[in-house]
Amino acid sequence: MTWQAVQASLPLMLLLGFATYFQTVTGFGLGMIVLGGASGFGLAPVASVAILVSLVTLINSALALPGTWHLIDWRAVRAATLGIVPSVVAGVLLFDYLNGTASNILHLLLGAVVLYGGIGSAIRPAPRTERAGDAGFFFSGIFGGLLSGMFGISGPPLIFYFYRQPLTLVQIRCALILLFAVTASIRTAYSALAGQLPASMWWQAAIALPVVTFATLFARRHPPPLSGTTTRRLAFVTLILLGAHLTIDALTAML
Repeated sequence: MTWQAVQASLPLMLLLGFATYFQTVTGFGLGMIVLGGASGFGLAPVASVAILVSLVTLINSALALPGTWHLIDWRAVRAATLGIVPSVVAGVLLFDYLNGTASNILHLLLGAVVLYGGIGSAIRPAPRTERAGDAGFFFSGIFGGLLSGMFGISGPPLIFYFYRQPLTLVQIRCALILLFAVTASIRTAYSALAGQLPASMWWQAAIALPVVTFATLFARRHPPPLSGTTTRRLAFVTLILLGAHLTIDALTAML
């Protein structure tokens, strides 16, 4: 890779650094921020960015999770993972099967649901009084896996569900980072089998490595001083922005 190519990738690397810090603090956001920013500012093809996000997510998880394993709600993570594993593949196959119009309609519905859920949750950011059963985590994993397979965005269902539980923010953050690592592993394996990991992609991942490493370690040592309610509201406002972006993007494609 030439020096000119490295310079051209700097805006994307800055976006990756910010998104990595955000995800390390909140437990989510890396994929949504990078994909939305890359699409909105035309930094790189969305398909290649989605693969890069998967590789970067694995790096972030490997740096953010050590020392926190005892804080993870393994029962919830196990139930969600059982839903994620088969549904990611199903989402990829479903997206390949649908034509452009049907895909845009699903994209529009996704944006509307995320927008509605984000607004409702931001208005009432307090968690539930009782922890949900395993079935709820399982179905959040199914819907998260489907969205990951179809659009490369697995966050909304998992974020909604985990942030509504009476868990500590550290428990929520660690569980989400681990689940996104599971999703990224499946997508990376699928991309490798499909021959979608060229040498240029590995070069981009190598350039992103120091950026992601610094952002992750900095976030672990210097998290922002936010209260639990403020952090939850920040999570839901982020979903509102994502839902609005998805809705506008789908409407633009349809028109």
